[in-house]
Formats: sequence, structure tokens, C-alpha cells
Amino acid sequence: MSATSSIAPTYKRLEGKVAIITGGASGIGASAAQLFHEQGAKVVIADIQDDLGQAIANKLGEDVCYVHCDVTKEDNVSNLVDTTIEKHGKLDIMYNNAGVLDRAFGSILDTTKADLDRCVGVNLGGAFLGAKHAARVKVPQRKGVILFTASACTSIAGLSTHSYAASKYAVWGLARNLASELGQYGIRVNCVSPYAVLTGMNSKGMHEDVIAQAEVRTSRLGNLQGEILKAEGIARAALYLASDEAYFVSGLNLVVDGGFSVVNPTMLKELKIVP
Repeated sequence: MSATSSIAPTYKRLEGKVAIITGGASGIGASAAQLFHEQGAKVVIADIQDDLGQAIANKLGEDVCYVHCDVTKEDNVSNLVDTTIEKHGKLDIMYNNAGVLDRAFGSILDTTKADLDRCVGVNLGGAFLGAKHAARVKVPQRKGVILFTASACTSIAGLSTHSYAASKYAVWGLARNLASELGQYGIRVNCVSPYAVLTGMNSKGMHEDVIAQAEVRTSRLGNLQGEILKAEGIARAALYLASDEAYFVSGLNLVVDGGFSVVNPTMLKELKIVP
């Protein structure tokens, strides 16, 4: 047998799957759209950034399309799911990734009701509506995946604003409750929770060199040294949870933070054990 003939065909982890990715026009969502497509999925990119979303769909080509969707509006979300079913006949993966930041770090005394409303409306409201309408079509299918982007702030305090933290803790609570309800239908529900990662949401207007330097500085603040967390790293964690490799994983908050939330180096640094 020749060396060429003995090579196994490339395995695609999402072959034949249909996935919706909200917030798919930039950042983690855009990385997930590309990765899911590479792994064989038919991908529906949902966002309000029409030019960016359509450009990604055009670039990826076959089996990728863009649908305008404001996740705070239920008719938009319902239409997104219905359009996907009409086009592909099913929905396997609903990745509720769309999210916003409210402001830079600050005291609760400086936080406005508008800050809270914006975070809750997009981060929690969008996740809730996405899950609701995904469940509407998945329950009859009796299988599928609902996935959320939460945040490492659900594991350790002080990483974000209060409004953002409140919204992301609520997303994690929603995921746990959904895992309880939807397990009887064979539907898995999980979160992927990123440590600080620069995306279009938090690096708008920054030069590429500045972004690269910020990525290095942010990673050095973490526990796991020698690696730099990028959006693709979160997309790869989402890929695992979306794939059949995680067939018995439900109700999990997969925190991608290089161990930051489980390590407190303060004493070691004080004793100068850690350089």
C-alpha cells in the first residue's frame, strides 16, 4: 500500500451540521463562523453589521450566508431561525454569541441605568431570545446544541463592569436552567467563558501594532505564560462544545482563562517565589 493511499480522509467535526452564530460579523463570532465552516458546517451569520457580515459570507462562499438580526428584537430572532429552517431544513447549533460592553471600568456610583439596560438587553435578552427560538425548532428534532458566550467574570470578580458582570452571570444562570429543561429532548446547553481577549468590540480604532502589544500585556497578566489568547482560541473551545465530541457535556461553563480564575499568586509573588 502506498503512503498516499494509507492517509485517512480529513475528518470534519461539524460535517452536515447547520449552525447559527449571532454576533458573527466580528471578533469571536467571525472566528467561529470561519472555523465552523472549515469543519463542515453550513453557517448562518447573524449581526447588525451588514457590510462586515456579508463580506465574511462572500469570502467563505458556499454554505455560508448572512442574515441581518438585532438580537434585542424578537421578530428579528424568530425570522433568523425560520430563515435557517427554510434554507437548510434543520438547526443543529445555536451559538448565542452577540454581546456588548457598556463602558470602561468604573464604580457602581458612576454606572447609569442606561449602561445596565444596554448590557442586559443585548447580552441577556439576545441570549434568551436566541435560546427560545432555537428550542422552538430543536424540541421537535429532539437533539441539538445551544451555546452561549458568557465571560470569565462568572468565575472571578473584578474583571469587568458591574453591568457586564450582571448580564453574563445571568447568561450562565439561563444556560444552567435550560440544560435542566431541555436535556429530556436530547438538547445540550453550555457556555464558553473567555478571559480578556481583544475583539472588534473592545479594540475599535486601535492600530494593529497597538492591538498586538495589548494582547501580549493582557496575557502576561494571566497565569498561563507563553501563550496569547486570541478570538480563535475561544472559537476552538466553542467548536468542541458544538461538536459530537462533547456528546455528553451539558450544563458546563467552559472557562478559557489559562487557569487565571483558579490561581491566586499574591502570596507567592510577595515571597518572591514567583519572579
